[in-house]
Amino acid sequence: MTTVKDRCPGCDGNEQDERYDELDKVIAEYKGKPGALIPVLHAAQKIFKYLPEEVQDYVARGLEMSPSEVYGVTTFYSFFSTTPQGEYKIGVCMGTACYVKGAGKLIEEIEKELGISVGETTPDEKFTLVQTRCIGACGLAPVLTVNDDVHGRLTPDEIPGILAKYRD
Repeated sequence: MTTVKDRCPGCDGNEQDERYDELDKVIAEYKGKPGALIPVLHAAQKIFKYLPEEVQDYVARGLEMSPSEVYGVTTFYSFFSTTPQGEYKIGVCMGTACYVKGAGKLIEEIEKELGISVGETTPDEKFTLVQTRCIGACGLAPVLTVNDDVHGRLTPDEIPGILAKYRD
């Protein structure tokens, strides 16, 4: 039986990790195809919820690429994360309209409610807070998203109620 440690030097534990089996299937599907790296990284992030160094190294070996090339792509694109992400990703739009209409105050309230700062994840891995660029909902400014849900025309006093919907 192959263990995670055998498959991925630097990984902890001796238990089989089925996520690598799933990643193997994705790598096999894309290996040798032009532009394979980005779809494989997307799949890896979906499987692991983020892209730790050992997963990036595993992808590099699987696609026969250098780890530095994989790392370069991972860190270049903002949709990839090298740190654990929460179940709910809260994105506060900081585009001009949202910024002018008080997005900074929304961030302050979220930070107070969750006890984290922008770029951090709650200890229970329930929420991650990020700033986003314009999401194209300027008429609803200020706007925040929770995963795919859009909340607009917000005031800081609405934040506790919004978070409560996702806490349950």
